Amino acid sequence: MTAAFVGTYAGKGGAGLVPLVHDAQAGGWTAGPPIPSIRNASFAVTSPSRGHRYLVDEAAGSVDVYAADWRPLAQVRSGGEAPCHLALAPDECHLAVANYASGSVTLFPLDDAGLPRPGTTLAHHGRGPDPDRQRGPHAHWVGFTPAGALLAVDLGTDRIVSRSLDRLDAPQTLYAAPPGSGPRHLALHPTLPVAYLVSELAATLTVLRSEGAMFRAESVRAITVEETLGGAIALDAPRARLYVTTRGGDCIVTYALDPHGTPTRIGHISSIGRSPRHLLLLDNTLLVANEESGHVTIFQLDDGRRPHGDPVAMNVPGAAFLMTA
Repeated sequence: MTAAFVGTYAGKGGAGLVPLVHDAQAGGWTAGPPIPSIRNASFAVTSPSRGHRYLVDEAAGSVDVYAADWRPLAQVRSGGEAPCHLALAPDECHLAVANYASGSVTLFPLDDAGLPRPGTTLAHHGRGPDPDRQRGPHAHWVGFTPAGALLAVDLGTDRIVSRSLDRLDAPQTLYAAPPGSGPRHLALHPTLPVAYLVSELAATLTVLRSEGAMFRAESVRAITVEETLGGAIALDAPRARLYVTTRGGDCIVTYALDPHGTPTRIGHISSIGRSPRHLLLLDNTLLVANEESGHVTIFQLDDGRRPHGDPVAMNVPGAAFLMTA
């Protein structure tokens, strides 16, 4: 049965969206034929209630909507350049998109059928000290709080920005990261007032605690000792585990979370590929999309929920992200 999909970049030899089929009895994995209507897939989310799939095509600058069986339903412009991430609001009434190159976030209201209505593009402003990567804003992640506030992580300006949906014109800096650290992706704990931030340029993991309307950095720690780039983050809150990757060092670090959500490093393993860009947890399996080497590595998890053993490596050129089927 199809267990997951791999989104790929056509510019790196990818075939769009590729199914990964798992034979539970034999324990084997194979790549199925790509979804015909999809050329590029940078990131995607699935509607829990409708089953719709929302994808961003970074090259085309579009947001594409598909039914659960991958029938095309709608396509709209993302409102900016190089959309790289998107998120669905908890009530499924809004869809947010991070436009990396233009440094903006677009918020789309969704109609009763779950299709995007004309959106509002929210510009970010500023720059950071890195002359190559921070000449302007670069929105890299978007999400929503349980209460519905819109969050955006901006690599170019070293900030996490929060907006109330009824006051989009009044952004608040939720957290100002160390200058030049280049915050990339955020994981919100579902039950604790804690968030985990991976910074790309500094290759650090920051533990953030909610304090009123702000985040306070409880700790900032290097992910590895090598000079690398921060990559992906995956939170397994029910099993008290956190997984983070670096690119360049190309590794996966496992952290155990205590009852307060504080992480302790308990494992470190090679991703068996170059530039692990995204992670996906499936029961006792961890899948890793290695963008530069063009394959997906599939690890089994041991009793401590750490990737171990001899992983399966599947050739998937341009692998950018993973999603459940």
